[in-house]
Amino acid sequence: MIADVERPPAVSRQFDATICWLSDHGELAVGRSYWLKHTTNRVRARVVALYHHIDINTLAPDSDTTALTFNQIGLVRLEADEPLYLDRYAENRGTGAFILIDESSNDTVAAGMVETRHGEDAA
Repeated sequence: MIADVERPPAVSRQFDATICWLSDHGELAVGRSYWLKHTTNRVRARVVALYHHIDINTLAPDSDTTALTFNQIGLVRLEADEPLYLDRYAENRGTGAFILIDESSNDTVAAGMVETRHGEDAA
C-alpha cells in the first residue's frame, strides 16, 4: 500500500465498525463469517460482537438486539483472518470503508465504516 510516511495507516485484524445491512435474504449474526473487501484486498472476517443497532427514528442505540436485518444500521466488532491497513472512516474514507460479501452467494450484504481499531499497530 502506498501511504503517507508521516501518517501511515494502522495495521490491525480486529476493529469496530458501523455497518448498514443491505441484504433482504438473511441477517447479520454474531459468529458468522463473510468475505471482507477493503481497498483491493479480500479477506475472510468473522463478526465477533454486535453491540447495538441504531433506531432510525430516534438515532438512539438499542443494545437489545442479536442480529441486523435489512436496512438496519449497527455497531459490530469484526476480526479478519489477515492484518489490514485501516484508518477510521472519519480520518480517511479510502482506508476506512469496506463491504461484506456473503461467502456462499457472493452477494454484497453490508457496507461499513471503521470506527476503532484493536491490537497490532492500532493507535
